[in-house]
Amino acid sequence: MGHFGPQSLRIGERRGKGPRVVEQSGVQERMRRVALLLILLPLLAVAGFAQESRQDVSIGVTGIFPPYVYGNTVQEYGRYGMGGLASYRYMLTPRSAVEGNYQYGENAYSFHTSFNNTRVHTRMQEVSAAYVYNFTFRKFNPFLEGGIGGYIFSPISDGTLTFDAKRTTNIGALYGGGIAYEISPSFDFRAEYRGIVVKAPSFDLTNYKTNRWYPTLSNPVIGVAYHF
Repeated sequence: MGHFGPQSLRIGERRGKGPRVVEQSGVQERMRRVALLLILLPLLAVAGFAQESRQDVSIGVTGIFPPYVYGNTVQEYGRYGMGGLASYRYMLTPRSAVEGNYQYGENAYSFHTSFNNTRVHTRMQEVSAAYVYNFTFRKFNPFLEGGIGGYIFSPISDGTLTFDAKRTTNIGALYGGGIAYEISPSFDFRAEYRGIVVKAPSFDLTNYKTNRWYPTLSNPVIGVAYHF
């Protein structure tokens, strides 16, 4: 019979622990892989979003449709006009964006009282910022927006003005919604309705102040956008 010494016992102990060591090693390897996957997934998502277009600039043709207002026995009629809108949009997330706008347009206002009437040919400018929320349906991207802006109404001396009208600057709010149709990965076509809530301009004409706010100055837009 053979003899079993301490060395034989140590070998037997190592052999008995062999399967456990292998099993523990496999568990640790799987844990490392899972941890690595959890780290990489957010990075891959961020990298994928970074590769998408996050900015765009757009230009469009606008319509200016002021409503009728009445106050202080003064009737103010806003005449229809046209203008242009330039916008810059930055995507914060795939759905949320912030937008800066500049608009220039021309129209006219008629003031009627019981004793006199006057007409003011006007240059309207808008500088505004808005939050935009986007939806995605294949190539169609509807969106909603809301924001605040400054609106400058400047009289134009073209021979029709009989009073000393002055520039009027008011703070207002804008809201709206529209749809963008993807023409290509870089361009889309946009149609939008914008509503502007702002105080009716008076041009510092004391006898023609209505002191009324436009419930909505309608401001539709049609244009194109370039993504980069």
